[in-house]
Amino acid sequence: MKKGSSEGDSFQGLINEVMPDVRPINVEARVDLIKPKLPEDTLRAKRAEAARAEVEEYNRLSGEFIEPVDPHDILAFKRAGIQNGVYRNLRLGKYPIDAQLDLHNLTVEQAREAVFGFIEECCSYDIRTALITHGKGEGRKPQPALLKSCIAHWLPQLIEVQAFHSAQKQHGGVGATYLLIRKSDKRKLENAEQHHKRR
Repeated sequence: MKKGSSEGDSFQGLINEVMPDVRPINVEARVDLIKPKLPEDTLRAKRAEAARAEVEEYNRLSGEFIEPVDPHDILAFKRAGIQNGVYRNLRLGKYPIDAQLDLHNLTVEQAREAVFGFIEECCSYDIRTALITHGKGEGRKPQPALLKSCIAHWLPQLIEVQAFHSAQKQHGGVGATYLLIRKSDKRKLENAEQHHKRR
């Protein structure tokens, strides 16, 4: 018999003498818990919700209830701090259009991504005035003016958009919208320096 084994046996015997009532604890084998399987329609709903949340996280444009507008309604919006003269010039189409986006033949989801990407690009290139053509949607059924309604709902959510107004006839009328984009920090600094030099 090995020495280690003999010492172990005598140690165990000593414990039995000192604490005769002590017995080893029997440990039951662990059982892996099986998660209940969710119904297929619940899984599909969870996946759809996750996908929707990912889209909203991606482009920040809400997909909540969109209040419908009439095909012939004029879209108008101005943030606090925008001068009335600046807004009037935008409304009358007096500013040069530096960028355009056409949403014809796009689905709502495609339009949503296109609008967000367009505004981001305008900001990156310091574009101040732009035009989005969405159409009036007169003949669309069952939801007339769907994309136009989306534009009216989405644009105020984008802080980069300082103001917008339905376009003049030569630029598409109520089927298009002028946008005033916020100045970048770089452009603000340049304008401040130019203004300082004029003094």
